[in-house]
Amino acid sequence: MEDTLDPRLPPEPAMRFAEDDPLDHVAEWGPTATPVGTFQLVPVQIERDLALISGWMNDPAVAAYWHLAGPPVVTALHLRTQLAGDGRSAPCLGVLDGTPIGYWEIYRADLDPLARHYPARPHDTGIHLLIGQPADRGRGLGSALLEAIAQLILDRRSACARVVAEPDIRNTPSLSAFLRAGFRVSGEVELPGKRAALMVRERVLRDAP
Repeated sequence: MEDTLDPRLPPEPAMRFAEDDPLDHVAEWGPTATPVGTFQLVPVQIERDLALISGWMNDPAVAAYWHLAGPPVVTALHLRTQLAGDGRSAPCLGVLDGTPIGYWEIYRADLDPLARHYPARPHDTGIHLLIGQPADRGRGLGSALLEAIAQLILDRRSACARVVAEPDIRNTPSLSAFLRAGFRVSGEVELPGKRAALMVRERVLRDAP
């Protein structure tokens, strides 16, 4: 594959999985059954996945909210920033029945700048996502996967009592998907570059470990 990375960039960092991993080893969560197929979060490898993710970022419907349109180096810089941290954010491909269908970030919301904008609780876990292909949008796929991943987070992270997200309030399809996935609107927050709806799914008794 042709090397599309800017040679001035530092080498690709490896995902760190310390003994006290902030996200409880997302790479080891494995597949989960959903109403639309078997879904798995697969940690991003830039050399393998850059062309695919960059292509998604250049879709106008995605670029309007992710702001990563442009040459592959734009996406590469974003991914490298995610990977170079201390494990508090895990950039992943969302793989459905063996096919990558979107990009996901699972992150520690309580350790993120987002925590300055809402009453964060310890171990709050956040989700960012995009569905890559236009044909996969608007047919309930996103909400089914969101519901499954929110439940997976609560199953795999016993210390986490809430899953949160902050989609742009203009992104009505995303808001609808979160609502159908069992999230509620907790309020609105002003974030750099957007006004967001704070979406929250709390652990209930049946989710208790």
